[in-house]
This record gives sequence, structure tokens and C-alpha cells, in this order.
Amino acid sequence: MTIFEGKGLTVRYGAIAALTDVDIALEPGVVHGVIGPNGAGKSTFIDALSGRRRPSSGTVSLDGDDITRRSARWRRGNGVARSFQRTSVFGSMTVRTQLEMVARKNDEPDLDEIVATLGLDEVADQVCSEIAYGTQRSVDLAIALIGRPRVVLLDEPCAGLVADESVKMLEHVRALCTERDVAAMLVEHDVEGVFRTCDVITVLDLGKVIASGTPAEVRTNPDVVRAYLGSAA
Repeated sequence: MTIFEGKGLTVRYGAIAALTDVDIALEPGVVHGVIGPNGAGKSTFIDALSGRRRPSSGTVSLDGDDITRRSARWRRGNGVARSFQRTSVFGSMTVRTQLEMVARKNDEPDLDEIVATLGLDEVADQVCSEIAYGTQRSVDLAIALIGRPRVVLLDEPCAGLVADESVKMLEHVRALCTERDVAAMLVEHDVEGVFRTCDVITVLDLGKVIASGTPAEVRTNPDVVRAYLGSAA
């Protein structure tokens, strides 16, 4: 059952269309990947869905209600969370202090569960600026999941991570979204990680959808192979 949907989303910057008539439907417990080459419109797409950018046309809905004009803050307060390409941790705070602050604001009853699943127990009392970058990314993911959001929009959670860290991060995404029955959208450059993690994949190119389906369907789609995957498929 779809709980969060973008329909006919178009974003224009003057005469240039960064996104054209793009649809997506997110369901609880399903991880929906979005991939595409640089300049495909992925960042614009997640900005439009999260409320950071208002689309030129099209709608965003939550539980069937039109929330297109609702702010990013309103969406976060009503169960639509997102993470960012760059870490958003406060370097001067300890991991524990930062997570507890967000948990109090968002009425999170199971913070310890998130901390344990992401392996943050050992660094909980360390200052964020002193922990490894990969661990900072885990703190970002924890912040996005605090408050039991029903929808999570993840913007390149593996950015800057080495291969082993990327594998672990996507395993955490898969586990937490499944266990918490979260409807998740994952924008990521780690293509193999997306194929391994996601239930459904949408491929963008030049702001338009060129394919959407299961990983197996997308991997063999000739338009995707030609525009993005090439011989690596």
C-alpha cells in the first residue's frame, strides 16, 4: 500500500527542466532505490519530495493527502525524514548528547535499539568531530530514523565511504527500514549496493525516468544499459 507518493513532479530553473514528469510511490517496509548518472536530477528529486524545493508542477502526497506546499519542517514532524549527502552532525557534541537531543524532540522511545543496531555504543561518549567519517555517517542515519518516521529519504548515505563501510551502511539501511516498516527511498551512487539492497529501482537520466522495476528488470533494461550501466551490467 502506497503511503508516500510523488506524481508528475517537474522542477524548472528558468527555461531549464531539471526534472520532468517524474513519479514515485513508496510503501512500508520497501526500499526504493533511485540511481542515474551525474546531472540526472536525483538531488532535485529528493529536494522536491522532502519539501526543500517546491516543484514547478506535480504533487507530493502522504496517505493520499496533498502536502506539496508543506514545508520540510512540517514533513519531518509528520513522519517524513531525510538525510543529506554531507554529514549534519554537531562536531562539538558527543554522539550520545546529539542523539538524545533529537530523540527528546521527536519522542523516540527506542533510541538504544537504533544505537545498538548501528554499532554506535562504543563511540556514544565521544565527540562527533573525533570519530571516523564512516561512523559520522551512521550517526546521520540514526538521526533520520529517530522518532519512528514512516518515510525516510536517504540522500547518498554512502558518500565518502570505502567499500567495506558502504556495504555495512546499506546493510543497516535494509535492516532498520525492514524492522521498522519504514517506506524508504535511497539515492545512491553505489550502484551494486543499490541492486543488492533495494526492492525496487527507478533510473533517472536528464531529469526523466527511463526505467523502474525490480533490480533484475532494471539491470537488463536496454535503455539503462545504454545510458548508465554500460558493459558493467
